[in-house]
Amino acid sequence: MRTAITLTVTTPLAVAVSDTAVRSIRAEDASGGFGLLPGHADFLTVLGASVLRWRGAGSDWHYCALRGGVLQMRGGTTVDVACREAVPGRDLASLEVLVQQAIEDELDAARQARAEQTRLHTTAIRSLIRHLGTAAPGSDLAGNFR
Repeated sequence: MRTAITLTVTTPLAVAVSDTAVRSIRAEDASGGFGLLPGHADFLTVLGASVLRWRGAGSDWHYCALRGGVLQMRGGTTVDVACREAVPGRDLASLEVLVQQAIEDELDAARQARAEQTRLHTTAIRSLIRHLGTAAPGSDLAGNFR
């Protein structure tokens, strides 16, 4: 039996967690909480929004908030988690703050994107009005069909 698990948590943009000395893992899927130890049988499950917990080489717990994902245990020594978003933290209190900050950052980015989209739309409409306002209605188009 192997003494360590290699844990990798990836998002589409980054590797959020990479730990090669994991002693145990706790996670949650639709059926409830479960644990993984070195030597566990191959395993595949879908995770909901939850907190992944693991013990490293020491006795300290490490945490990673996940926005859903897929967990796969391979060969009793490798656990890969693929998810949309992951926020690692050293303890639950700081993880809560980090997750809240990530949510606020995402909302700010969405607001900025909507404002930029509105600005571009307004600029395009003004340009069309300015272009079409200089000639008789339809005169620009009629020349193209002769």
